[in-house]
Amino acid sequence: MTARPLAKDVCGIVEKLMAQRGLSGTAREEFLDPSLKRIARAPALPGISAAVEVILPFVREKRPIVVFGDYDCDGVCASAILVTTVRRLGGKAEAFLPDRFTEGYGMTVASVERMLSEHPEAALVVTVDCGITSSAEVQMLRERGVSVVVTDHHLPPETLPVCEALVDPKIAAQSEAAQALGAKEICGAGVAFFLANALAARAAETGLYDGGKFGAPLMVLAGLATVVDIVPLLGQNRILAANALKAFAAAPVGLKELLLRAQRRAVDLTSRDFGFLLGPRINAAGRMDSARAAYDLLMAEDRETARNLAQIVDRHNMTRKSVENDMMAEALTQVKDSSPSAVVVNDEAGDGTLKRQGVCGIVASRLVDRFGVPVAVSVGGRGSVRAPEGYDVHAALTACTDLLERFGGHTAAGGFSVKEGRFADFRAAFTEACAQQRASVGVVEKVDFRAPELWVAPEDLTMDLYEELQVMEPFGEGNPEPVLGLRGVTFADAQPIGESGKHAVFSFSDKRIPRATWWGRGDRVEGLRARAMNRYDISFTLDVSDWGGEEPHLELRLCGVSSAADRASA
Repeated sequence: MTARPLAKDVCGIVEKLMAQRGLSGTAREEFLDPSLKRIARAPALPGISAAVEVILPFVREKRPIVVFGDYDCDGVCASAILVTTVRRLGGKAEAFLPDRFTEGYGMTVASVERMLSEHPEAALVVTVDCGITSSAEVQMLRERGVSVVVTDHHLPPETLPVCEALVDPKIAAQSEAAQALGAKEICGAGVAFFLANALAARAAETGLYDGGKFGAPLMVLAGLATVVDIVPLLGQNRILAANALKAFAAAPVGLKELLLRAQRRAVDLTSRDFGFLLGPRINAAGRMDSARAAYDLLMAEDRETARNLAQIVDRHNMTRKSVENDMMAEALTQVKDSSPSAVVVNDEAGDGTLKRQGVCGIVASRLVDRFGVPVAVSVGGRGSVRAPEGYDVHAALTACTDLLERFGGHTAAGGFSVKEGRFADFRAAFTEACAQQRASVGVVEKVDFRAPELWVAPEDLTMDLYEELQVMEPFGEGNPEPVLGLRGVTFADAQPIGESGKHAVFSFSDKRIPRATWWGRGDRVEGLRARAMNRYDISFTLDVSDWGGEEPHLELRLCGVSSAADRASA
């Protein structure tokens, strides 16, 4: 593959795409140059300096520090970042990760009690990716003589935790400055990375640390979490993700072994590798069992240990896929195509309840993709919510406060626990809250065709175009992979592929158009075969494949197929 083009040499198609996304002038320059020279100085992040002044004396005096994380990829990466930093600076640190099944989302009384029993000597607790909604639990720690620093990125409640230092770019007092730095939407691991940088810099200034730099592997973890946690890949997030991909050679050995388990070499990585290969595997450990296996994998120092842990984490991911498919099939029996403004799927209990709770969020996301409405999936009273663009699912949960034991999250996603016996009431209240949002924001109905950003011609579809588009990487939330379109194509062949024909592969009458795959839409094969000579409009993204041992070649990943005649008359 050829080298990526220089920013000044981008082709006309890329220029049009960037213009449509409002990228011009200084914004265009910064977008095309997400280099580390543009990264914010860590102390400039509101709250960071205060947190450093609290944490560093505990490091210097080697008083035990517990990093209180979370069980998802963001929380696990953030925990590894901060524990590694404290240890490299000469301090004593251990990570604590709550149990999704027995302790629930975020800091809870149960998780704090277990943490204190496992770490009775803890002098300082630093939360990462959690804590902003846990005023009672923070107070509980302080009453037991433990100092607390809260670092989080989730939406804060009206009453903030009272603690020694507090860092959250969404706190009103901190958000304006964070916004100016392009850092308001950083994830929990992003906050931990900036805190780690500030700690290392201050330790060097005060003579506490005189060793070499160790930020590259931590940046890989922060960039990975940034992609996986679906925060906007703009501003500081874009810088973190782009440089994490470039620096993957410096990644923890466990992450490299996990990539090998996914049958992918660490060459020409893209954000898709973070989002679809590594992220789901790290998340699977906390979904199916304990996130500790994923954390230990990221902290492994030798290849043999890393290889064994990668196998464990990968097995969890295979189990996750099986449970997810079963739950999705059950969920579809409860949801109709004429779905209401909000869909709530409930499975109160049964065999495998705990594993089912672990995939609620994934099933909710798949249902959102399918039906285009907010979805809450609950198993045994605990669950996850997801919403399409235009909704604020955190606000919808807030409207259900009296029916919930606890909840948290942000506009597009969250977690919740329903009070015993109140699920029917929650279903009605959540549905009504989302229906009111639908009326006010005018959310567009989901259709089975994703409109392209730009219509192109068959002769445009070359490897050169694919390479040109890479200047827009990393792709993700806020900077989606460009969707292109072709008008009036005809299919030469359509075949189901994958387990039970779940997916589809197509070839076209016009041989200038590369082969296409349509993931999860094997159900469309027979219909398209029967009308093979009809003309269709298609939308797609570009990919490069070497499947089957072939030389790398361009492929289309279909996003939609629609009758050209139907669309012309619409």
